[in-house]
Amino acid sequence: MKIDILTIFPEMFDHVFSSSIISRAIKENKVVINIHNFRDFSTDPHHKVDDTPYGGGNGMVLTCQPIFDCVEHLKTEESIVILLTPDGIPYKQKIAYELSSKKHIILICGHYEGFDERIRTICDLELSIGDYILTGGELASMVITDSIVRLIPGVIETSSHQNDSFNNNLLDYPTYTKPRNFRGMEVPEVLLSGDHKKIEEYRKIESIKKTKEKRPDLLEK
Repeated sequence: MKIDILTIFPEMFDHVFSSSIISRAIKENKVVINIHNFRDFSTDPHHKVDDTPYGGGNGMVLTCQPIFDCVEHLKTEESIVILLTPDGIPYKQKIAYELSSKKHIILICGHYEGFDERIRTICDLELSIGDYILTGGELASMVITDSIVRLIPGVIETSSHQNDSFNNNLLDYPTYTKPRNFRGMEVPEVLLSGDHKKIEEYRKIESIKKTKEKRPDLLEK
């Protein structure tokens, strides 16, 4: 898989993908991640990428030309172009699974007061990571990249992400490790029983109970 991220603040990505699971995936050639400063594609003498909005209003708006040219430079028949925007569809684990099977993903990070509406015409998908506003799409692109890369075959054990929260609209079951007793808090006896059928049943019940308490809206689905 190849992921290209378009931004005007490439320094924000310094060290982000150089540790943990993503770093290992890059070293094992399971994914290639490139950061592109689309300011480099600006035809403006001062490499300007924004301008004031028609009709007036506060802030600056990202212009079409640099982003169009950057996307067209990178895009192939296998590419899916994604715009990160607060009014995109809510990002879910199901979408992460779908994107993990793509060969080439291009992520466009918005910034300032917004972007020229015509930029939407070169995008295949618009995503939002939540109902709140960030200063730009850089953090969102990091979140999406992380969630996708861990699902690429061979990056982590398949069973590890099959039991993740949000699969089957359930939160993950509680887990424990040593010591067996910590400050009077005991590990549930069933987990020490060695009876895998009972442990599986316990985990399913606890997963449903946890979802009901913390995210009942998931059970409604």
